Amino acid sequence: MRPHKLAMWFTSLSFVFFTLANAKEPPPQVIDWPASGPTVVRFSFGKFKEISSVGKQHVYTTDVTAENLWSKRISQAEFTLYVYDKAKVRIGESWIAISDVKPTGVVKFQTTITASGTISSIELIPQSLPTELQPALPPKTISITVNSVPQGADVKMDGTPMGTTPKYVQVTPGKHTLVFSKEGFNPGTFPLEITPNDVSGGSVSYELGVSAHDTLELRDGSVLSGDLQSMSATEVFIRIGGAIQSLNRNQVKRIVLIQRDSPSE
Repeated sequence: MRPHKLAMWFTSLSFVFFTLANAKEPPPQVIDWPASGPTVVRFSFGKFKEISSVGKQHVYTTDVTAENLWSKRISQAEFTLYVYDKAKVRIGESWIAISDVKPTGVVKFQTTITASGTISSIELIPQSLPTELQPALPPKTISITVNSVPQGADVKMDGTPMGTTPKYVQVTPGKHTLVFSKEGFNPGTFPLEITPNDVSGGSVSYELGVSAHDTLELRDGSVLSGDLQSMSATEVFIRIGGAIQSLNRNQVKRIVLIQRDSPSE
């Protein structure tokens, strides 16, 4: 009976070794660049392995394979690698580069990245490409601070709401229009031009003029600007463009009065 038990023990041990040996690594994350049109470079990223951590900062390393699917040699290409957690929040970034890769050529290397959490997904953004691939680069953007006096104004850029001032925004080269608005102040427009040679870190500030008229915000969302004449329990009278208009008091949601000097004797 002892040899039989020994044989069973070796069989079980062999099964454990077989299972461990055949345990598969998670499939690589593959990114075909560019995302649309013919693929030029195919990147495959292996498992992100944590090698150290300090507080909330984790250092990972991963094996990368880059395959040139283009018909020409890639002399030099540089990319920013962004990593995200499960909530799609960016938690870190790194930089990778390939050079002198012939058509159908494959290069393998390791890259290290520091992230403030567990990596769930990745993104590659090109930074430097051969001349032939320059049109595939994303538009250049610079970061500027948009402010107003007083602060807290709503700001739109080219018709798109950007938030309230002060606001940190990304701007592409070219001509843009900033529109500022704040309750109790006259709205204003600021022309902004960004040149290809401008760099991040600049700022613009717009001073809003004090409104010269009272403001009535109606319950249907419309706003009237004029001079409030009088108000009773049922009616509101406002002069707009020289003509006095009467409004049902229940139509009015809010009234903003400007400060006026007392009439001189």
